[in-house]
Order: sequence, then C-alpha cells, then structure tokens
Amino acid sequence: MRVLVAEDEAMLAELVAEGLRQYGMAVDVALDGDAALERLFVNDYDVLVLDRDMPGTHGDDVCRQVVASPARTRILMLTAAGQTGDLVEGLALGADDYLAKPFEYPELVARVQALARRATRAVPPVLERAGLTLDMPRRQAFRDGRYLRLSPKEFAVLEVLLAADGTVVSAEELLERAWDENADPFTSAVRITMSKLRAKLGEPPVIETVPGSGYRI
Repeated sequence: MRVLVAEDEAMLAELVAEGLRQYGMAVDVALDGDAALERLFVNDYDVLVLDRDMPGTHGDDVCRQVVASPARTRILMLTAAGQTGDLVEGLALGADDYLAKPFEYPELVARVQALARRATRAVPPVLERAGLTLDMPRRQAFRDGRYLRLSPKEFAVLEVLLAADGTVVSAEELLERAWDENADPFTSAVRITMSKLRAKLGEPPVIETVPGSGYRI
C-alpha cells in the first residue's frame, strides 16, 4: 500500500506519515500543492491524504486534477473546517472521504486502509497460503499456528507476496509497493529484508526466488 500525505504543517505531516508506516504502508510527504502534484505525476499512489488548505496549488485544485486523471488514487481530504457544508463541498470536488481536524489517529488509519482496498483489486483481510496466515486488521502473522514477530517492512513484503496468490513479484514491484520514494532502486534493501523475513519464517523455505524475475510463495 502506497500513500502520499500532502500537508503543509511539517510536524503533523511527519507524524501522520510515520504512524502510517507502522502499519506497513509506504508513505511519501509533500508540504505544498505543487510538490504533491509532482509526486502524483511520478508515482502510483493508492491513497492521497490531502490537506484542503495547501500553499502553492490549493488542495481543491490538487483534488480536481487527481480526479480528472486516469489514476486510481483515492483521496482522503483533511481540513480544519468540519461543518456539514464543508464536507459536502469537499466530496463534491471528487474526494472519496473527508476528515475534520483534529482527528483521532485510529480513525485516520482505518479510513486510509478502507480507501486503499477500493484503489486496488479486492484482497481479503486475512491472507492464507503455504501454512502462512496474515491477519491484516490485527497486524498479526503466523506460520502453522506459530506467531511471527515481523517488522512493519517485513509484514508489508509478506503482504505483497501473499496477495500475489502464487504469481511472481519482482524486486522492482516490491520497492514500489512496500518502500517510499526515498528507496534507492540500486540498493540491496529488498534482498536484506527478504533474508530477514525468510529467517523468521523458518524451515522449510516458503519464499521461492525465481532467477531473473523475482519472488513468490
């Protein structure tokens, strides 16, 4: 799951981004509307968390451009204006959801997760394959009933592999889905995370390396 947080209050933007990363999401941050549009043009995001009152290109105009584009990005609009009229106006612009500030963080996470499910093909909340069970709402993973203590990044990688349902996932796709824009495609980040994940999954191996193609379960 890849998310763009467009929020001009730098501290709030980083708090939201870091919190979402704890749920295994790959999160980028833009501090004004122009930067948000640049990132949206380059990257494929599942969800845009958009502050309505943004400097540069106004949040309303960012929303209009995303809606007019062929992207499947879902929009959660954040605003300090929480009156019913503001909500109706925000949704009329094409936003998929609307959340007034201040907000409860668990509600924000739940709304982002719900929008991400709508942005991509339907994936059941509990994924099971080859003795592995991934309970995404509870952020729990098991192998043959044994609890797996995974880092957020390991959890995200396992989620991508299980959601692929036996098809091969390339290292490039893993970087796209589980890392943010700061990830260097020439680093060994995927290989290192995969090695740690395999060690935690134990024997016999369940993640297969397909030479020249990627990985699959």
